[in-house]
Amino acid sequence: MSLSCELGRVLGTVLQIFWLCMLVYAVVSWVPSLQGRWSSYLARIVEPVLYPVRRIIPPVGGLDLSFLVVIILVGWLVRAIPAAACSYY
Repeated sequence: MSLSCELGRVLGTVLQIFWLCMLVYAVVSWVPSLQGRWSSYLARIVEPVLYPVRRIIPPVGGLDLSFLVVIILVGWLVRAIPAAACSYY
């Protein structure tokens, strides 16, 4: 296995963890009783990615479409990057 394939897999794993953080962040935002000190740390991970997308796609009718765009894009990258890095084998 080549270095690029290994790096692709590691990056895919990191993106998968970020995707899960986004999912937990969404659940916590819907259920305020789950919020705690740890949720502010989670916001520090997720919000820097969401903020630039929110500047392009503002909320519509109270629904944050930027979150949906980012979670779909990250989900696609989780599959695409390792596949592209290892595709020549």
